Amino acid sequence: MAEENDSPESAPEAQVASQARWGRPARSETQKPPQLRRATKLERRAAREERPTTVRTGRRGPVRSILTLAVVTGLVATVAIPGYAAWQPEAEATTLQQLAADGAQTLVVASDITDSTLARGSYSATTPDEISKKKAEEAAAAAAAARAKAIASNAAASSYAIPAGVPLVAPGSGIVRRPLPYFNNFGAPYAGHRGTDYMVERGTPIYSVADGVVTASTDGGGSLGVTITIMHNINGRAVQSVYAHMLPGSRTVGAGATVSAGQMIGQVSDTGLAFGTHLHLMIHVDGTRVDAEGWLAANAG
Repeated sequence: MAEENDSPESAPEAQVASQARWGRPARSETQKPPQLRRATKLERRAAREERPTTVRTGRRGPVRSILTLAVVTGLVATVAIPGYAAWQPEAEATTLQQLAADGAQTLVVASDITDSTLARGSYSATTPDEISKKKAEEAAAAAAAARAKAIASNAAASSYAIPAGVPLVAPGSGIVRRPLPYFNNFGAPYAGHRGTDYMVERGTPIYSVADGVVTASTDGGGSLGVTITIMHNINGRAVQSVYAHMLPGSRTVGAGATVSAGQMIGQVSDTGLAFGTHLHLMIHVDGTRVDAEGWLAANAG
């Protein structure tokens, strides 16, 4: 009943007690108009709606930009790297002169040395064919030297000393010379014998009857023994002279050698099928055998 009897003036007192109790002033509905309270609520709601957007934009913006840049860079690399690898610079056309220059042999020298022209004989062979050819030539030269040494050795062991006063060049003059400086007599002819035998001592010098070229020179002439054959051109006629039964190792010329009229070519002996030491001489004129002594008598000076 007391409450009902309280007057309206007791209400402010109650508000003061409430403020003192809670430590904050009590807010009366009469202090703020309804329009102000509504505007404040709207502003708070708008502030709450704007706050997340501002925070979200400030945090995610740089990350999104970095991701975008990385994706673009990866796409560019994916397209550009294979294209660069497949690209090649356009080669210039090569001329025949450039190809020849590339395949030519060159010599690299120091900068302070002047250029020089190389000669073929100034450097050694490099290809397999040239090396094989060079080895074959060296082997042939060595074999020829060995043969020459053997011949010289045989000559020193087998040759007889030429008697004193016997010339090493045939006496006389003219384009035809006699093959011996002298002889004792002719050998007795017999059936089937071809040629003329000049009986003379072993070791007597034998000369070429005329200028000519040696076509055969051998120690193995069969029944003729050590033999030399020479071809001559005498007054336009082909003359062949054959010297047989010579002393082993006494030959002074080989096949292919050029000789002069009266040049010593060997020494007398009895090699092959021979009876006594003598020179067996055969002469063929234009392919026909003639009497050697009769031909010498008619042509020798």
